Amino acid sequence: MEDLPDGATWHEQHKATCGFGERLADRVAAVMGSWRFIIAQTIVVGLWVTVNLIAYLSHWDPYPFILLNLLFSTQAAYAAPVIMMAQNRQSERDRIQAHDDYITNLEAKREIEELTIRLNLIETEKLNKIISMLEESRDQRKQ
Repeated sequence: MEDLPDGATWHEQHKATCGFGERLADRVAAVMGSWRFIIAQTIVVGLWVTVNLIAYLSHWDPYPFILLNLLFSTQAAYAAPVIMMAQNRQSERDRIQAHDDYITNLEAKREIEELTIRLNLIETEKLNKIISMLEESRDQRKQ
């Protein structure tokens, strides 16, 4: 993170620390969590079942589709840990962002407090000036 410029966002800083496996886990989770993947998998399963039900000569996976179940089990066995890795990384990104937001809020609070003090000083100075002008006016009337 130290090679990045001072103005780098938390996201850029976090992305710079990612290894190949972490980036791959993020991509796999993004693909498997998309409608495109669900639709494509539904089409493949539909074709698989249809071809195996109506095939005349060769059923490579006859009903109850044990090979298809094996493929789903294998996919789930690999997908679950990869998705968990991506979720863990998302949690880490969220913690970094929350910390950055906290620091920003502290700085904003400090600036607001300083502005409030300055505005109070200006208001006090104006009131003192008005009071002195009123006293001068009263003194001039008495004379």
